[in-house]
Amino acid sequence: MERPDMDPVSQSSEDDITNTPDADHLGKMIREARLKKGWTLEEAGKAAGIGRSTLSKIENNQTRPSFDIVRRLTKALELKTPQLFVQSGPSDISGRRDVTLAGQGESQDTPTYSHELLCTELTSKRMFPYISTIKARDVSEFESWIRHRGEEFMFVISGELTFFTEHYKPLPMKEGDSVYYDSGMGHGCVSTGKEDAKVLWVSLE
Repeated sequence: MERPDMDPVSQSSEDDITNTPDADHLGKMIREARLKKGWTLEEAGKAAGIGRSTLSKIENNQTRPSFDIVRRLTKALELKTPQLFVQSGPSDISGRRDVTLAGQGESQDTPTYSHELLCTELTSKRMFPYISTIKARDVSEFESWIRHRGEEFMFVISGELTFFTEHYKPLPMKEGDSVYYDSGMGHGCVSTGKEDAKVLWVSLE
């Protein structure tokens, strides 16, 4: 998701590298998503605004992409896991701040959810907040369980939904309800009210 005031090609040098989590898993996920689309390294790199050699190094775990590059790849390859944006490892920077004004978060759509990513300028984060609209109306709309590293907190802002997990019975939830869970456990939400439910999610590394 390149910023509108930046040329995506000029921002994609191989020096644009910082630490991101779980490089082995990230490289494999990116490669699988690229092959699923039938794209070559050149095609995927062009779609994400990065160089072919940089993408090859990321897929082969020879380098760690910056926060901005991870966001570009996630958008271009339509990866469904916001957890990719959570940065692992402690930061020695203090006094940081990031702000997202109402309605100005970064959009990321999947077949089942519409996400608004919040406070995306900070890197080396241990939590990742986002607001999601639950578009799915039946669990059959999910190709498989959603699962990834860490833990998550979910708060229902509006509407009604059912929260499905692989180890517990379906949990009906409504406005004001919240749940905290291991995000490595398969999970997924479907809206059950007249309007699509809206939730605040916070993913924790």
